[in-house]
Amino acid sequence: MHKKEAIVIKSTGSWYQVKTAEHEIFEARLKGKIRLDDRKTTNPIAVGDRVEIELSDDNQDVNICKIFERKNYIIRKSINLSKQTQVIAANMDQAILVATIVQPRTSQGFIDRFLVTAEAYSIPAKIIFNKRDLLDENLLKIQEEIMDMYMGAGYECFSVSTLNHTGLEKITSLLKDKTSLVTGHSGVGKSSLVNAVDKNLDLRIGIISEAHNKGKHTTTFAEMFDLSFGGSIIDTPGIKELGLIDIEKHELGHFFPEIRTLMNGCKFNNCRHENEPGCAVRKAAETNQISEFRYDSYLKMLHGEDMDWKHYDLK
Repeated sequence: MHKKEAIVIKSTGSWYQVKTAEHEIFEARLKGKIRLDDRKTTNPIAVGDRVEIELSDDNQDVNICKIFERKNYIIRKSINLSKQTQVIAANMDQAILVATIVQPRTSQGFIDRFLVTAEAYSIPAKIIFNKRDLLDENLLKIQEEIMDMYMGAGYECFSVSTLNHTGLEKITSLLKDKTSLVTGHSGVGKSSLVNAVDKNLDLRIGIISEAHNKGKHTTTFAEMFDLSFGGSIIDTPGIKELGLIDIEKHELGHFFPEIRTLMNGCKFNNCRHENEPGCAVRKAAETNQISEFRYDSYLKMLHGEDMDWKHYDLK
């Protein structure tokens, strides 16, 4: 028996595909009952985890015997088990959400929940708005306003078209030499985008269901792919909903950067930025110092409600 360090590049629940520094790829099982901590996660190991593997002399029997400490990770509530969480990926340099304002539209609530989750785990987040080719003049203007809103909050945004290759050179620069989680609703063109950026990849592409205007799921498990120009992406299943991790209501404002910078100016330390007197955040929203849409989204999230682009006509 001998041991090596490796990185998990694919997880199917019971088997894990791992890759060593020498680019050897093995199918491995989890040895014993390794648990990271007390968290009720449905998966003890996630794509991106650095692990130690134990190999038999003929390399046919491979077991994961140790999980190294994570730099970071991102989780969501398990869909079926509300009290449990699922680790989507670990050890990433950035989390990238692929979104669209058309076919199928990504709601503001979904985008903001994703950003809050990334903020909670100190993972830099970026937004790529795809399907620019489907936007008429009015929709282009709306998308620019939406992008300005998020850039004003401190998030890099990109407008691209996978179909006619508009803006892809910026995405190549964004991904180069980094480990990037790439996610989004099914049907937003996530896999098509990655395939267009790196011709050596061949991620499966789904078809949008006309009945529900939602993409059919094409990815079953998260998987890591090396990019030919340097770096790697973690491709994730199309996420229908993103259940927020348990964030206390008084903590939520900390995960909106524009609110975080203002909250020390509030009269009360435990201000929830709703109706409290002397609230610097509410005043900033009323005077357009921060986006009214983002502030509304914060209030909706505070009360467990969803937020869509109600101010815009996105038919």
